[in-house]
Amino acid sequence: MPVRVVVYEDPGWQRLLPLVYVRATFQLLCGTCDLVSRVRRLVEAQPPARFGNGQPPQFEIWCRPLLAEVVACQTGLNSNQPLTGRSLLLNGRGLWNSLPAIDSTDCGWVGTVGPQGRIACIVADGTIAERLTSDILLDELKTRALLAGLPRRDVSKYVTLLDWPWQVVDANPGLLHSDWHDDMAGVAGTISDGSYLVNPSAIHVGWGARIKPCVVIDADDGPVWIGDNVTVLPHSYIQGPAYIGHGTLIQPGATVHAGTTIGPRSKIGGEIEASIIQGYSNKQHDGFLGHSYVGSWVNIAADCINSDLKNTYGKIRVPINGRDVESGEMFVGMFVGDYSKAGINVSFPTGAVIGFCSSVFAARSPKFVPSFAWLDGESVQRYDEQRGLAIARKVMARRQCTMTPAEEQLFLAVRQQALAVEKQTLLSAL
Repeated sequence: MPVRVVVYEDPGWQRLLPLVYVRATFQLLCGTCDLVSRVRRLVEAQPPARFGNGQPPQFEIWCRPLLAEVVACQTGLNSNQPLTGRSLLLNGRGLWNSLPAIDSTDCGWVGTVGPQGRIACIVADGTIAERLTSDILLDELKTRALLAGLPRRDVSKYVTLLDWPWQVVDANPGLLHSDWHDDMAGVAGTISDGSYLVNPSAIHVGWGARIKPCVVIDADDGPVWIGDNVTVLPHSYIQGPAYIGHGTLIQPGATVHAGTTIGPRSKIGGEIEASIIQGYSNKQHDGFLGHSYVGSWVNIAADCINSDLKNTYGKIRVPINGRDVESGEMFVGMFVGDYSKAGINVSFPTGAVIGFCSSVFAARSPKFVPSFAWLDGESVQRYDEQRGLAIARKVMARRQCTMTPAEEQLFLAVRQQALAVEKQTLLSAL
């Protein structure tokens, strides 16, 4: 029987909100792909002998039940299936650089990282595997009780666990470097006369991509990926390391600085530095976005700016779910949940968090905007999820996309979930 390799979610998903209301933690972008694709590459690159029985493993996912149908459809992977036989379970919010080997004689063990012994992986024999479920791994107390008798091994050399959104952004430049291989270089699209590729041996331009005149793609300090069917309009500058996803439009005069990953079918303008955009989002006008993570189906209007550095050069606090968390970082931008919007000329403070499906039309945003909030001037109102869904349908139609029934149900469930998480945070602070 082949080993089952399962990428799973744990209770740490709440610390990565509002970015993971409608996606699993392992669907976050970092580098050139999402976290689960990174693990899958590692699994497929391993010789079968590394998994103990000489057979290629089965690759699967476990996530929150609310997400299971949507995530299974998006990833094409079996979701939340019961385990039988020997299994390797990998924490989905881990940046895995390699995988621990499985010895066929092992009775099972738990891989941990850090002084607190956070669980990063589980090697389970048949007995433990049959008792494990996706629901148990989402409950810290139940997980530790079930695994209490298993030996612990330090797996820090294999993985870094991402606890907070800014850690995803911080890891991005390094992964953009390490994801590059020299055989990726090449131009399949069209480069117009008058454009310049600096260090073309570290530049990839995909099929159907169009690089217009007076564009500079600069890979002196890191590789640059330009995906298929990307259009880069004149007078733009892209500095590596950077990744521009398929079908994205880079507007005239845009500056994409090092350390930036832009997901598919986005529209980009103004200045972006060291940021991640999940995809299908608009930031196509003048303005600045730095050291930030922006979800999907977000619209940031003209001349919006965010701060990513305090005037004191001090460490930045970030209001995760409304409660301040010390980031320990000097550069932290903002984190924007899916389907949210910013009106023209909005300024966002350092370390701002904008919830899921919220709209900000004030001259200056507060540092924390809850989900399903409508902020206009001094007033903050919660609005109905059905109204939010109606707007989301219109936004997606503009990209010729339609929500599935499962995605609609997930969208509608977020409001109550967000209210519960924010209330829980408030109570824990008392």
